[in-house]
Amino acid sequence: MQELWDRVFTESPTRFGSAPSTSAEIAIEHFPQPVGDAIEILDLGCGSGRDTLFFAGGGAKVVAADFSHAALQALTAEVASLGFSQRIQTVRHDVREPLPFPDSSFDACYSHMLYCMDFTFAELSQITAEVRRVLRPGGVQFYTVRTTEDPDFGVGTHHGEQIYEDEGFVVHFFDREMVNRLADGFQLLDVRAFEEGKLPRRLFVVIQKKPR
Repeated sequence: MQELWDRVFTESPTRFGSAPSTSAEIAIEHFPQPVGDAIEILDLGCGSGRDTLFFAGGGAKVVAADFSHAALQALTAEVASLGFSQRIQTVRHDVREPLPFPDSSFDACYSHMLYCMDFTFAELSQITAEVRRVLRPGGVQFYTVRTTEDPDFGVGTHHGEQIYEDEGFVVHFFDREMVNRLADGFQLLDVRAFEEGKLPRRLFVVIQKKPR
């Protein structure tokens, strides 16, 4: 999958657009403090960084992590051109490994579509436990996933659980029960459905807080 995403971001760095996503605009309303108050955010699975740049533009300090060399190279160049080097740090990381940050490092963790990549439920549980570890007490995790109501659910090759591969892209689709199971150790604040793109893709926004 890393080779696939490196190719995607090399061929089209702005494949998913350059404007902030709808989910990022929703997220800033639910972070534990205003973005302009130098909130510290982990953008996990940042891709080309359109949401990273949006948060930093509002005054946040952001660590942008992804496993794609091509995505991070493009983002690093954009960070330098915008003069955001003091606000954005890029880190190459595979989320199947422990996060390379101390406990209680961030006020918020944001992930747009990371959780619906090619991860088993067991791997997602480990990722979520690591997110909980690096969040400060009262910190918020915000993630989006494609749902089992999505038009692509059930299309292509089935890889077990609710995971399907179509044209080389592997997607883990979520139902509400899965969201609830992954909230272990968090206070689940909100789960809402929204649509994005031309299909349109059908997604959940999940907002959950680490207890104080």
